[in-house]
Amino acid sequence: MPKTNARLRAVKKDAVLESAVDVARAGAEAVAHPRPVGEHVGFEMVSERLATHYFASTDAGYVGWCWAVTVARVPRGRVATVCEVGMTPREGALLAPEWVPWEDRLRPSDISRDDVLPYKADDERLVQSFEDTSVAPDLPVVRELGLGRVRVLSPEGHSQAAKRWYESERGPKSGRRPRNTCSTCGFLVKMGGDMRTMFGVCANEWATDDGAVVSLDHTCGSHSETDVPKNGTAWPVRPSRVNEGALDAEPMPRASNEAKKDEAVVAEVTSAQAEAPTGEEQEG
Repeated sequence: MPKTNARLRAVKKDAVLESAVDVARAGAEAVAHPRPVGEHVGFEMVSERLATHYFASTDAGYVGWCWAVTVARVPRGRVATVCEVGMTPREGALLAPEWVPWEDRLRPSDISRDDVLPYKADDERLVQSFEDTSVAPDLPVVRELGLGRVRVLSPEGHSQAAKRWYESERGPKSGRRPRNTCSTCGFLVKMGGDMRTMFGVCANEWATDDGAVVSLDHTCGSHSETDVPKNGTAWPVRPSRVNEGALDAEPMPRASNEAKKDEAVVAEVTSAQAEAPTGEEQEG
């Protein structure tokens, strides 16, 4: 290995390969077509009779990248040939973000109720139950192996949860302190342990936070002691003073003109029936 490194350091520039700029450009243009190839930006000897020419990329999607064309020649040869063509980033080039494993890339907002997470043995938010030395009531101490939960919330997990809840939309609202907070709401269910000094659970079905952890200084419009008065109707409600049950229903009189028309129609029909010949008269 040391001999190889010494050999690479001793590689001298090859005049034939260094002058093969047009050959290298032709190779890059054949691959980049129809995109143009930029100016020549560098030359580097890779090993004996093997070198690379660099050309700037004009593609808007590859800012700071360049075309790398490797050329070579045979021993005692005077003609350079193209070995391979590719793209390589230069300093300050636009690169994709570093790859992150799935378990580290996944966020809590990506999870649904049906998803199953992989087991994480070194989760800093949890400790073995027999290692827990907390005196908080919500962090139970298990003195014997095999009893209770396998792992419980660690002080770090406890702190992270409190910070996450308090900074969420169910924490205190910015601006002037409200008149009625969750600490004075009758629908607040107190939590156990030292968390009860900061949080509770909303039990108001009409609140948007129903069933969720809320901070004691949180507030919403569904407070049990809301100070918004009930607004009645703008129209006065007056009860009817007429006893409809004591009224007798009578037919309404018909208009005189309509009665005369009906009588005329009945008279015409009767007259027509009287003047019509019977069946015997028609045969005679």
